[in-house]
Amino acid sequence: MVDFKGAKRVGASLLALSAAVMVLSGCAAAGKMNPFKNHNSDEGAVVSQGKRISIVAFEQKLQPSASLKGIGYYLPPVANVPNWPVSSGPDTLVQNAASAKAFKVAWSRSIGEPSKGVSEVLAQPVSDGKLIYTIDGEARVSAHDVETGSQVWSVDLNPHNKRDKTAFGGGLALSDGKLFVTSGFRFVTALDAATGAEVWKKAVDTQLHAAPSVNASYIFATDVDNQIFAFDRNTGEMVWTYQAIAEPARILKASSPVVSGDTVYAPFSSGELVALSATTGDPIWQQVLAQSSRTNALSEIRDISGKPVLYNGTIYAASHSGVFQAMDAKTGNPAWKLDADSINTPWIAGDVIFLVDLQGELICASRESGQVYWIKDLNEGVQKTKKGFFGLGREKKVGKIPLWAGPVMASDRLIMVNSLGEAVAFDPKTGDRKETIKLGGAAFIAPIAVGNKLYVVTDDAKLVAIQ
Repeated sequence: MVDFKGAKRVGASLLALSAAVMVLSGCAAAGKMNPFKNHNSDEGAVVSQGKRISIVAFEQKLQPSASLKGIGYYLPPVANVPNWPVSSGPDTLVQNAASAKAFKVAWSRSIGEPSKGVSEVLAQPVSDGKLIYTIDGEARVSAHDVETGSQVWSVDLNPHNKRDKTAFGGGLALSDGKLFVTSGFRFVTALDAATGAEVWKKAVDTQLHAAPSVNASYIFATDVDNQIFAFDRNTGEMVWTYQAIAEPARILKASSPVVSGDTVYAPFSSGELVALSATTGDPIWQQVLAQSSRTNALSEIRDISGKPVLYNGTIYAASHSGVFQAMDAKTGNPAWKLDADSINTPWIAGDVIFLVDLQGELICASRESGQVYWIKDLNEGVQKTKKGFFGLGREKKVGKIPLWAGPVMASDRLIMVNSLGEAVAFDPKTGDRKETIKLGGAAFIAPIAVGNKLYVVTDDAKLVAIQ
């Protein structure tokens, strides 16, 4: 059963919608607002306003491989990351960024409106190496100097209409001096990255919660109803659409597509990962990352909310439903599969791939075979146990369970951020905790690496630079 009493912000950002009522109804605490109520004026649209509820973690049965015990693996040396143009980073995969060597907060700046019920800060920042760009919970886009944090420009893109008073989400992508913006306020726009001046803007009929992806010809974005759109990057005109299976229950956080050559790899809240022609939108292959044998009601939420990762002809993706899978990028044929549930983006570094699951466990697996080297409980020691009244009865855990975002590998450490407002460095060989710093606010968005710094946006709309 889902615990709604801790709903404000304990677990992942879950958007529980229409059909989920049949599965999860009866679990709501009496007197609480109906979390499944549609607060939009569009009755035909997928609900975009949900209530945060705790995610009850699935039982984790994944174990390290006995055959890998005592065997080491290769990790790449640090490399400079000059820019981070889209939510997945540069075209060349970042594996070990030469960033945040001192692991101290350099500066913190406000970017606008924080998450507060009707607005949500969901977008990872992007950067061209000189400026870093952010979007707040109310569609205000800002540019800050990467070294000092001083604001260079800021524009309010909120249409301030009655129809979309509770819209949120969207994201950013950079290409050729333009900043492309998608929004839950039903538009896609191109801004001059240097000044914030509008180049073009197109209204759409649906809410775009995910950040866009770009190639030389198109902008790709997905909506809350599991449609992906291709827009002409020079005019904003819609070129094609593809409709995946509509999914009534989803995570608030949404993933953007991966673009490589003439192929777009689009993840959806239905658990589908679909390879499409970037030119026509025609499907090439499809995989569904879902566990049909799970009995927990939340396993029915199949969302792929962490962005898939493409590397050396293989694409890696994880779903909330409990499938972490490597697939051939041309055919979609699975190379290996692990029973791991996650809402985070995997991180590849040398011979291994790292993933944080819903239990707050950091998994280190072989990139080639999927065999597990080790699993580390990130919340070990965070919660304490105590006996019941007068020390009698069964022990129970007390204290907040942090939600983790990341990892990012920087300066030979795995960096994670969490809902306790911490950035934590872990050893990439063992998973042992090394250093912890305070961010000043809860963080649900993974950091990005640019130059000698990491940048993370907190839930109270602060841009924090870690040097």
